[in-house]
Amino acid sequence: MVNLDQSIVGVSGEVFSFEVEKRHIRQFAHAIGDRNPLYTDQNYAENTFYGGLIAPPTFPVAISSEGGGLPLTLDERRMLHGEQEFIYYKPIRPGDRLSCQMKVTDLYEKEGKSGTMQFLVIDTEMKDEAGEMVVISRMNIVYRPLPR
Repeated sequence: MVNLDQSIVGVSGEVFSFEVEKRHIRQFAHAIGDRNPLYTDQNYAENTFYGGLIAPPTFPVAISSEGGGLPLTLDERRMLHGEQEFIYYKPIRPGDRLSCQMKVTDLYEKEGKSGTMQFLVIDTEMKDEAGEMVVISRMNIVYRPLPR
């Protein structure tokens, strides 16, 4: 039985802060095996379009895991990570102090082989100290029916 309903759209988690440090960016780039000097070499990065170090495009995943979960009770046995998307307004840089908040932005259904599946869209909005959007990390969770 699928039991999520539209009332969860708009549910938000607590706001949490994340201060981006050079070491966070360096460790993340190393962990994903990306040797692009734009993430680790200050001299190189200063002579690019960006004018300084930036974080890899998938870095918001690390920020999202730092806190501010949603006040929802979901059955983890039914959850699959479906998609991940990053909507950038500006690059993430060392020294950024980001204000972050998770929000349920959509819930829709599709028929699958084992029945109706629900898709839960969760955005983590990340804003700078001026309140301007830096990036939205959008996760799509497949909420499967339990086996009968």
